[in-house]
Amino acid sequence: MSKVPDKVRQELAALIGKPDNEIDYSDIPSTTEADWVGAERGQFYRPVKKQLTVRIDADILEWLKSEGQAGYQKRLNAILRRAMLQTKT
Repeated sequence: MSKVPDKVRQELAALIGKPDNEIDYSDIPSTTEADWVGAERGQFYRPVKKQLTVRIDADILEWLKSEGQAGYQKRLNAILRRAMLQTKT
């Protein structure tokens, strides 16, 4: 890990101490709904994985593996994540 220069550290400390309404955001453009079209949630997010044992119906496992033996666990996780996100909205 690189050391943060003292000057940068001082600038960050000064910003942390300022209330939001005193920070100049004028050089950051506002976003619109159109800017977010096609955006994907969690594209760069890497959640912590937990190993577990789960019983899955044989036909479901066959279906998951039908697209290739490698990656069936990722496909299962993606299906579960979509279902989870649909229930949160």
